[in-house]
Amino acid sequence: MRRHLATALTITAALVLAGCTGDAPEAEPTASADASPDAAAEASPDDVAALEAVVAEGDLGAAPTLTFDQPFAVSAPVARVDLEGDGDEIGPEQKVTIQYVAVSGDDGTVLGSTWESDAPEQLALDDPTLIAALRDTLVGQKVGVRVLFAAPGAEETEQSAAYPATLMAIEVTDARDIPTRAEGDAVEPPAGLPLVTLADDGEPSIEVPAGTAEPTTLVAQTLIEGSGPVVETGQQITVQYTGWLFDGTEFDSSWGGESPFTTPIGTQSVIPGWDEGLVGKTVGSQVLLVIPSDKGYGPEGSGETIPPDSTLIFVVDILDAA
Repeated sequence: MRRHLATALTITAALVLAGCTGDAPEAEPTASADASPDAAAEASPDDVAALEAVVAEGDLGAAPTLTFDQPFAVSAPVARVDLEGDGDEIGPEQKVTIQYVAVSGDDGTVLGSTWESDAPEQLALDDPTLIAALRDTLVGQKVGVRVLFAAPGAEETEQSAAYPATLMAIEVTDARDIPTRAEGDAVEPPAGLPLVTLADDGEPSIEVPAGTAEPTTLVAQTLIEGSGPVVETGQQITVQYTGWLFDGTEFDSSWGGESPFTTPIGTQSVIPGWDEGLVGKTVGSQVLLVIPSDKGYGPEGSGETIPPDSTLIFVVDILDAA
């Protein structure tokens, strides 16, 4: 499962450890965790001093200019507050919207900027893959805070290319609580679909009645109609989901994990059945997806859990979209 946070490996590695919960519904492989800095590594006094020496020039609301001695290097991830915010306090289980600019520690080359792309990113602060140095600096601050963050580079290996240390200026523009399950009005589905039952905490299970025909076209049946905004192409959605083969064999689930799953939608970051079936639904909804092979993993299948030409079933709770 791909966790998308940025446009370049160096930026993604700076913020999160590459990780996945299972075999679906990613569209292409993730980066190896071996290419990422150690999230648990503790910054040294020299790392702290190196980041203290970085100067960010510019007002909030726009990408600042970062000035520092080059080449810049740290041995572990490190973060500090540059400018305090004046909005609501940021909680440990909230999802924050951020703007950032990331530059190479070697020469200051801009690696990526959400201000330039006009595409703010989302971070779930309870995501276990989020680097602790960044999370611990953000929690307890206020919306509007600007944080400077640095992550070490990596030497070339047989699996990955070398990349330099990354410096980032990150501004939090919003923070909000994310529900744990779909919330809204129940919808009676038509006959002939897999039957969905919910546990007390909202986790779904399914039954595929004997004789139920596998559909040849995508089914995207709303089971709970949420009252939130409509999900749009290009947004980043946060969901809880479980996936099954059509015989009822479960192959993947975000339930029971430390955080829901976040992904861009409608951008080929996930399988076509998700892109086509979830765009246009409303936040708060629960959606039953029955996905024919041509909108799933096709004749190749995926790993050992999804055979070739498999029809897939997902129950997806749409918790957020931004």
